[in-house]
Amino acid sequence: MGRPTRVRIRVPGSTANLGPGFDSLGMALGLYDEIEVETFDTPGLFVDVAGEGARHVPRDERHLVLRAMRLAFDLFGGSDPAAAPAGLRLRCTNAIPHSRGLGSSAAAAVAGVTAAAVLCGRDAALERDTLLQLSAGMEGHADNAAASLMGGFVVAWESSGAARRFHAEKLDVHPDVHPVAFVAGAESSTKTTRGLLPERVPLADAAFTGSRCALAVLAMTRRPDLLLDATEDRLHQPYRRTAYPSSLGLVEDLRRHGVPAAISGAGPTVLALTSDRSVPDAVDTDGFAVLPLPIDTRGVQVDVA
Repeated sequence: MGRPTRVRIRVPGSTANLGPGFDSLGMALGLYDEIEVETFDTPGLFVDVAGEGARHVPRDERHLVLRAMRLAFDLFGGSDPAAAPAGLRLRCTNAIPHSRGLGSSAAAAVAGVTAAAVLCGRDAALERDTLLQLSAGMEGHADNAAASLMGGFVVAWESSGAARRFHAEKLDVHPDVHPVAFVAGAESSTKTTRGLLPERVPLADAAFTGSRCALAVLAMTRRPDLLLDATEDRLHQPYRRTAYPSSLGLVEDLRRHGVPAAISGAGPTVLALTSDRSVPDAVDTDGFAVLPLPIDTRGVQVDVA
């Protein structure tokens, strides 16, 4: 049986940090980008994009999905010159908002490396660890990529030492946890918001956030009644206030009304972890699209045409 020449990929968006879990906690959400890749024997590159980002994403080799595919072709193809096809058509239908803290970049990276692996004749499920290394390597951290790849709630980390290696474990979310995303209208750059973080934080704040991160794992999986305390953070959110003051204002408003809430990823979207998908009427959500979302439990899905 030869290699497939067409593959469809469906990949979920994600939320990360979940308050204190900076670069370590992530969760896949039921908001999906879909790509279709078709290969040809004759040279040529064709890129079609619909939905989110259609106005501004590049239609050439700079496209993030294509960059991820090239990395994977180089790895899986090895010395085989036929691994990377001469011609390629990429069709993207995007539902994940770009630059909003919902993992659009990680989803694109996961989609690209998965598509290339399948087109090289590999089983994506069996290559999951390699796909994580590639996609998380493009991001610089594994929380979003692992969630999009594996689905569910993930704890992600990076090996210490000379050899950089990413790891993640998937855990089941308690059935009483129901995410609601408050999607801001403005975009936010991860690079910019990371630049606001200090090189050092007070020991008391580090200890506080470490305890809350441990508590978040318990709250997400077994004790959702602890989520209000578990989503407190002193490590990154306070330092990013200037980037999106209205988003942090909404976080604080939700929390004052007893709703566990935090900035989603690098923002500016706000994530609430509700028990019934409802939000108190007294909370002012003006300027935000309120989006109740299921938790995706399957991760990236592959359909070989």
